[in-house]
Amino acid sequence: MEALEGLARAAWDLRPPMPHERRYVMRSEAAEVVDRLLVRVVRGQGALEVAIGEALAALSEGDRLLRLGWSGIGDYARERLGMGERSAQALAQLARELREKPLLAAAVRRGEVSVRKARVVLRAARGEAEEEWVERARAETVRSLEAAVRAAGLAEGGPDEEVEWNRFCTSFAPEDHARLDEAMALAGRQLGSGAPRWQRLEAACQEYLGAHPVDDPGTGEEVPAWPVSDWLLAAKEGLEAEYRNWCFLEPAEPVEAPAREEESDPVRLDAELRRLMGMRRGWDELVGHLGMLLIYLGLWRDMKFASLEHYCTERLGMGERALEQRAWLERRLYSLPALRRAMREGRLGYEKARLVARVADDRSAEEWIGKAQGKTCIALRREIAAREEAEARQMCASRKLDLRMPRRVVLLVGAAIRAVRKVEGRWLSPGACLVRVAEHFIETWKPLLAGRKPRRAKVRDRDRGFCQVPGCSRVATQVHHIRHRSQGGGDEPENLVSLCAPHHLHGIHRGWIKVSGTAPDALVWELAVGPDA
Repeated sequence: MEALEGLARAAWDLRPPMPHERRYVMRSEAAEVVDRLLVRVVRGQGALEVAIGEALAALSEGDRLLRLGWSGIGDYARERLGMGERSAQALAQLARELREKPLLAAAVRRGEVSVRKARVVLRAARGEAEEEWVERARAETVRSLEAAVRAAGLAEGGPDEEVEWNRFCTSFAPEDHARLDEAMALAGRQLGSGAPRWQRLEAACQEYLGAHPVDDPGTGEEVPAWPVSDWLLAAKEGLEAEYRNWCFLEPAEPVEAPAREEESDPVRLDAELRRLMGMRRGWDELVGHLGMLLIYLGLWRDMKFASLEHYCTERLGMGERALEQRAWLERRLYSLPALRRAMREGRLGYEKARLVARVADDRSAEEWIGKAQGKTCIALRREIAAREEAEARQMCASRKLDLRMPRRVVLLVGAAIRAVRKVEGRWLSPGACLVRVAEHFIETWKPLLAGRKPRRAKVRDRDRGFCQVPGCSRVATQVHHIRHRSQGGGDEPENLVSLCAPHHLHGIHRGWIKVSGTAPDALVWELAVGPDA
């Protein structure tokens, strides 16, 4: 704790310069100071993440999570710890895989090998070769390790820390508005009424491409795939050789992960994880502050790295997007001091703060903070998504489509547009192409979805297609009688609630979760460990 306080004092003394002051910044000195602090902070944070990953892996074994009321490690981490789902899943997966590699696991725990390097050599470090790969991981760069693993034919794609989101915008003719709306409504019946518009558009494009495939659906002329250029790889290799792996920078001292005892009781594991996350929060804020300075001033260039991604990978051992997101939140916290106070006081975790920062301004910050405190993180995310959906519908009414969606969906939409042009044998605008996609979806699904809805489908529609257990992000696949038929309960809508299969078959029927009251707005849930992050 003393080390963290010392680093915090030094870090908060550094303030981002005003635009007119940037030219007077002593860049080489600033780069040295920021790097020295940032590397130490990231190493301290990384040590805690190793211990967090081990505890998450232990908690995900057997029925431990369900005994606490959670159907998956992602939901638990987001709601209970205020941690990103994909980050938690990746840390738990790495911890499980390291159990079979004791030498690599020990090097990671001692801080001698970063988590990023461990993921690179994981498949190669087997049996008698493990010791050799651990030694290489201690000495070599991530780039050279990746090249060596590829040369050995053992490379595989690692887990992405976060999904990349892009914006897709187009316009269409006034007479096509109704067709697009009809297709979106049908997709909502197919996917569930809570599905956002981008998921509905994705379903329509997948349906069209299934009937009209293109040669390469993974890329499209509308949005290029942005491959890493050969020159950038050459630049990385050249800089590593020229500066002898940046020997002029202060050596990054390893930080050992906190010791932890083997534990099987889920309640004690939950307490341990919350303790570790409490320790990590202070490091997270410093990563954001120092990362913002690094990115704002472009200091990685002064340290002779080819790109920000190069610096993050080799020097920090973390993903570029992870640092960018923390730096973005830090910039928003300067504009929203009330949100910073809420985080420091423990009223909001990182994930809720990130959502609030996305929609709040100085006047509405307190209102959004109050909303976030009274909701689960997934409920807050859905409320914000519904607001963005309403804005998207307004844009659609003005003959425009403006959606924020994962990059993979943008590429899929581009592929569908190319497929339409191929079928039509002529060039059409993107908006006209999407109308053709919508018409194909209507022709295919309208007859299949015609007819009277069964009562259970109406209940799932009422619940927007989602499991109603607080904090659960799964789609609802089953309907549960709140008061069992054996106890006199009937099929009235107020006695039915939508649930996912794990929560229904295991959580409810094995007694780990209890629900009473009337649906949809007067339900009382009893979980062993509820969401309060």
